[in-house]
Amino acid sequence: MPRSQLDHIVITAPSLAAGVAYVRQTLGVHPQKGGEHPRMGTHNCFVKLGDGIYLEVIAINPNAPPPQRSRWFGLDHVRPDEPPRLATWVARTDDIQAAVLLSPVPLGSVELITRDQLHWSITIPKDGTLPCQGIAPTLIQWPHGTHPTSTLNDVGCSLVGLEGFHPAADRVSAMLQAIGFDGEISLSPLPPGAPPCLVARIRSRAGVCQLGRAEC
Repeated sequence: MPRSQLDHIVITAPSLAAGVAYVRQTLGVHPQKGGEHPRMGTHNCFVKLGDGIYLEVIAINPNAPPPQRSRWFGLDHVRPDEPPRLATWVARTDDIQAAVLLSPVPLGSVELITRDQLHWSITIPKDGTLPCQGIAPTLIQWPHGTHPTSTLNDVGCSLVGLEGFHPAADRVSAMLQAIGFDGEISLSPLPPGAPPCLVARIRSRAGVCQLGRAEC
């Protein structure tokens, strides 16, 4: 059985500047510059949340040619006037191929992605949508000994808790069990038809702050 754990949480935004401003306003820290993903036409920034855990802000790169495919994390459907949001999370696994086969939630295909000198394997649905509207994780596998947090500055932030709310929360729970997930995430059911949402509580130097919809 594969083993999996929390890797990072993902904020999508209509522009990288808007996402950075949202993080600065909410957490009181300035995200560290990331890089570009040529295959996806996107770019990102980061905030370290502890050993092996980080926050990613990601948006379409207006200076990159559009990819001949759907972008990841549902970015093709982010409206220009839409506020940044905590869209989903990513679980790190030691055997991504096995985890995809065992998952009862369709995760898409495993693809190789690069950013500068980094490369990794990640699951991407063909249409770019998020598994279970972002409540089920995307899966990632880093090369042995490689992880972005090794180059990120400690800005005094740490993840306190992650909560997912979904009408089919039991399906997400079954998926996490199937991929051998070992970590802290609280899953709660919602009434049928209620919009799923994700909430992260992060301790910063200003106290505990919340990312995600207040009504969750």
